[in-house]
Amino acid sequence: MRRTLSLVSVALLSACSGSEPPPDQPLYADPPNVTAKPLPAPVKKTYDALDRATFNRMATRINAPIYWLADTNGNGVPDPSEIKSLLFYPTTEEWVKDGAFTAAFDVYYQRLVAASKAPGPTDARQKLMLRELDGAASVLVNTDLSKASDETREVVKHVIAASKAVDQIYAAQLGIASLGGSVPSDDASQSVFRRDWGPSCQTPPLDQDPNCTAIPGVTKVVTDAYPASLQTGSDPCKKLESDPGTKDLISQPFSVIRKTPKGYAAVPFSVAYATPMKAVAMELRAAADAINDKNDVTLTNPGGESAFKAYLNAAAKGFETNDWNPADEAWVAMNSHNSKFYLRIAPDETGYEPCSQKAGFQVSFAFINQNGIGLQDKLTPVEQSMEDSFAQLVGAPYRARNVSFHLPDFIDVIFNAGEARNAVGATIGESLPNWGPLVEAGKGRTVAMANLYDDPDSRAVRKKKAESLLGASVMAFYPVDQNSSSLETVLHEATHNIGPGGEYKLNGMSSEKAFGGDLSAMLEELKAQTGALYYLDVLQKKGLFSPDEVKHAYVDSVVWGLNHISRGMYNGAHQRKPYSQLAAIQIGFLMDEHAITWDDKATAANGTDHGAFVIDFDRMPKAVEKLMRIVGSIKAKNDVTGAIALSKKYVDGTVVPQAVIAERCLRFPSPNFVYAIDWK
Repeated sequence: MRRTLSLVSVALLSACSGSEPPPDQPLYADPPNVTAKPLPAPVKKTYDALDRATFNRMATRINAPIYWLADTNGNGVPDPSEIKSLLFYPTTEEWVKDGAFTAAFDVYYQRLVAASKAPGPTDARQKLMLRELDGAASVLVNTDLSKASDETREVVKHVIAASKAVDQIYAAQLGIASLGGSVPSDDASQSVFRRDWGPSCQTPPLDQDPNCTAIPGVTKVVTDAYPASLQTGSDPCKKLESDPGTKDLISQPFSVIRKTPKGYAAVPFSVAYATPMKAVAMELRAAADAINDKNDVTLTNPGGESAFKAYLNAAAKGFETNDWNPADEAWVAMNSHNSKFYLRIAPDETGYEPCSQKAGFQVSFAFINQNGIGLQDKLTPVEQSMEDSFAQLVGAPYRARNVSFHLPDFIDVIFNAGEARNAVGATIGESLPNWGPLVEAGKGRTVAMANLYDDPDSRAVRKKKAESLLGASVMAFYPVDQNSSSLETVLHEATHNIGPGGEYKLNGMSSEKAFGGDLSAMLEELKAQTGALYYLDVLQKKGLFSPDEVKHAYVDSVVWGLNHISRGMYNGAHQRKPYSQLAAIQIGFLMDEHAITWDDKATAANGTDHGAFVIDFDRMPKAVEKLMRIVGSIKAKNDVTGAIALSKKYVDGTVVPQAVIAERCLRFPSPNFVYAIDWK
């Protein structure tokens, strides 16, 4: 389960194809031979025709794996040290060699200039393609391995190779693996298809427009999780959950449903996606073989990288056998004290497909950030008291369990792949696994992504959004660093391990069965994010946080929620956006409790917008406690009626000024995280 700034869900129902794509085809169509296109007249090699923002925007438009990181010397032109080559594009180029730009950079720079001067398209679909690409600005996550050991660099290279195979698996899961050849050759369509994991647009509000598609005429795509013939009608998930032939198969997360001569059957991922899964296993074993434990032995980590090596081998086995429990055991055994690496490569989250039942393959690869250890040490002694507090607040039928969960490791992301590499935003916290013996035992591992949204561009845009929606009195407590967001993320992910979760059953019925996949997923995230607010006050009373720290975290959470509300409540297939919906419920409920007020007459902190949110910090603890009790009780009792009532009032109702929030936040492009590595 995740705390995120966006989820991508492009596995939609199909109006165009009933076939099931083969799983091992590459994600991308053969890209156009860009260097063979007629080029504009040469420009002077001063590279002063584009500012940085335009440079990066045009690079996305022409689907080029290039990024201008920063104008570090303020000279207004890109310098070789400022240009990065991006991962996970269908083409690769060397932009800098021996400290100077290459001929490839000259060619592409001319293409960027030409794109910036090109007249706007007259074709309606092409116009939508450019709007879609401009709706999300590339934000670079750059990792410097220039001084890393040969061993580390070799490990990273093999994980990259494994991740590219995971991309192929995920593309097959989405149902887009065979569609690459149907994408028109124009750069914008190719770029949308690459970035958005398929033809459908992902930036709000274009994600609601069926005409915004990278493949003319293709408005919906059939997920590979279920037979195409079962993904028809107004509510195919309900049909799958009630059909005698599929109702016991849909909830098996590590399989796909296939129609056979003897009826429907659950086919393991290792069979359905055999070729790329074997490729992942091979690369993970190569990464493990590259590790010499003796090279990494330290006084604080006498085992070297033995824990990481064990996970690599166990994960490789999982990709061959489809038995993920040993890999989960090895993964949970890793932590910030016994490895410098963080890697999760597995089938995990379900939001990519319309019924939210089948696990999607993802990769999150990072280095451990040691700064989080202090917060872990602060919260570990109160884990059981957090569970006891929840149980006492919610009451019967829920009873407190003995819990033992690992509080978040802070990580610096190197790159994400598969289901974790989103078109808009990125996961900022995750608690896994979602199924299996470890979950039943109340064990797992949680991480918080420390380096995402912490770049200067992201910080500046987020503050401008906040200033357009919050009053000056609230902005006085706007957090000046990542500490508040990190604290929220830690508490959010900790709450996933508290109370009724994925393995909780009432009278033999799980939450997924009671609520249905997407409503169940939204409620679990609502529980976790409400817990992030609830435990602020609980732990402040224990002396763990100061009043100002709590106020900063409240403001940060409200800003987080407003950003999600701006993205709309549903995707193009009317599937719930869990984070947007939980944010609307939270903000709306706190408005009803007068802990948050929308003042039409107030001037926002930016001094220009009229109408602003004001927070009554004194009312927040009781209002949050009330919401925690309601949400916890709904989860504990499998109260479908209560869940739907919350959704209707705050998600589909008018309590929250959703249109105003969207207008102000969407003045700014959403972030699309891209990845680069400095090898030299």
